[in-house]
Amino acid sequence: MTESRPRRSVLYMPGSKQRALEKAATLPADALILDLEDAVAPAEKVAARDLVCETVKGRPFGAREVIIRVNGSDTEWGADDLLAAAAAAPDAILIPKVNSPEDIAAARSVAGDIAIWAMMETPLGILNAAQIAAAPGLTCMVMGTNDLVKDLHAAHTPDRLPLITSLGQCLLAARAHGLAIVDGVYNAFKDDEGLRASCLQGRDMGFDGKTLIHPLQLAITNEVFAPSAAALEEAEAQVTAFEEATAKGEAVAVVNGRIVENLHVENARRLLAEAAAIAKLEQQAA
Repeated sequence: MTESRPRRSVLYMPGSKQRALEKAATLPADALILDLEDAVAPAEKVAARDLVCETVKGRPFGAREVIIRVNGSDTEWGADDLLAAAAAAPDAILIPKVNSPEDIAAARSVAGDIAIWAMMETPLGILNAAQIAAAPGLTCMVMGTNDLVKDLHAAHTPDRLPLITSLGQCLLAARAHGLAIVDGVYNAFKDDEGLRASCLQGRDMGFDGKTLIHPLQLAITNEVFAPSAAALEEAEAQVTAFEEATAKGEAVAVVNGRIVENLHVENARRLLAEAAAIAKLEQQAA
């Protein structure tokens, strides 16, 4: 089942920059991806690996979820990255360009009990999303929308219509197998209006949160992906009314003129649990 911890904002941080890693420990991100892949130049790969893994061993990030993204197994750095990341024992290891469940199994054979996250960023990976989601040890899917746009020969559009099939297929796979799933990045990190629209779309589709490329994107993302005060008020009312109804032997309740059934109460309890987890994380990170 999906873990009940917040993943509203999942911020990529370049693994080659010590100051960035130090700053990460102070940022209001729910999760941090310490990146050894795209954000690191080839000449800096080995040094970045050492820096990231030694930093993670020191546990400086508090209650934030910490993920190391390694280089792919088809690169000269991939195997050593995976070994070093496993030794550092982050909360999870993110595998790039996952194409099949065998990619997850290979990573898990090295990582052991450490959770595996999968970058869903290739056409083959999207086509195999259901099989990948069923792989033992996988806990979260991460949409790699920039690579997908490139490989699909598509375009970045405000409505993301060229990506809707890929996004939806991965959402279905993740939910079918009880995984978390986070949306892809929004590249224009100074465009608050565009970021908010992208976050709203992702939230309404069902994503748990969004990957980010810059700390300036944190506030909007955390706001959009958190349950609103109105939603929480309604959720509490639904739970209370339904419990009162069931105590009287009734199968449904009525709140604000609307029928409330068990399915509505399940969603209401999920929202309340999500809000409680966010409050706990923010208190611990303060």
